[in-house]
Formats: sequence, structure tokens, C-alpha cells
Amino acid sequence: LMAVGGEPIDPVADALLFNAARAQHVATVIRPALGQGKIVLCARYSDSTMAYQGYGGGVELDVLRRIIGIATGGLVPDRTILLDLPAESGLRRKTPDHHTRFETAFDLDFHRRVRAGFLEMAAAEPGRWTVVNADRDEDAVFVDALAAVLALVLPVEVPAAGSGVAAT
Repeated sequence: LMAVGGEPIDPVADALLFNAARAQHVATVIRPALGQGKIVLCARYSDSTMAYQGYGGGVELDVLRRIIGIATGGLVPDRTILLDLPAESGLRRKTPDHHTRFETAFDLDFHRRVRAGFLEMAAAEPGRWTVVNADRDEDAVFVDALAAVLALVLPVEVPAAGSGVAAT
């Protein structure tokens, strides 16, 4: 999503644009796959809208919940895996050629609010969230994230591989 003429996108308009795309994705990809009994993994679903446009951008959370409810038809993930690390670390890890407007147009305080929002949501619904400490080397993060996914899709319980996974 790009602003015309370099102007910033209004946070409500931003939320509506992301959720228009989400509605289409739910209708054409996610619901049909679930209807066929498939497992669906999705990056940056509705919790990201709450964190970025709500906690980060200041859009009222109740407004976002209504928008998200329309876009998803109430479809909520069974599990959200949060790869958590301080905002400074996350911004340092992303190379300039992979920057989006979220890295270039928003200050560090915005990213700190986004992280705080994610952590607040995780604390409010600990049964739906797994928080992985991502402030470690990528192999350790991968092992713990994979363990969290496998615990959902395998019929047997898979213990966390390292000390970085905390069900919160």
C-alpha cells in the first residue's frame, strides 16, 4: 500500500485497505482451504492490524475489531505465534533493500507501541498465543517457532526445543 505523492496514509484508511485485502484472502484462500480440512498458516493476520494500526497508529481498538470482524467473518486463528524482540533489534535486522514504509515512515516509538500491543494481546489471550523469544540467533528462533507449529499440527504433543518458547 503506497501513499500518493509521498503523503502519509491515514491510519483508518490504512486499516480499511489491509482489511479489504484480508477479506478477499479469507474468501478465496483461507475459508476454502479450511473447508477442505487443510491446515492454514498465515502471516500477518488480524492481530497485526490491531498492533500496527491500533496500538501503533492510534486507531480505536473497538473500531478495528468491527472492521476486522467484517473482513474475516469472525474467523480467528487457533494460534498466533509472536516472534518477539525489542523494536530496535527488529529494525536493525531488516536490510535497507527490504524496508517497507513501516520501517521508513514510522519512528522508533511507533515500533515500540506495536511491540507493546502484540505483548498485551498475547497476555490477554494466553491460550491462543505462543511468544517466541526472537532476540537470539535465527536457528534457535526457527527451532522454537517450528516446535510451536508442530505442536498444533501433529497428533502428539511436541515439547519446546529450547528455552525461548513461552506460552503466555
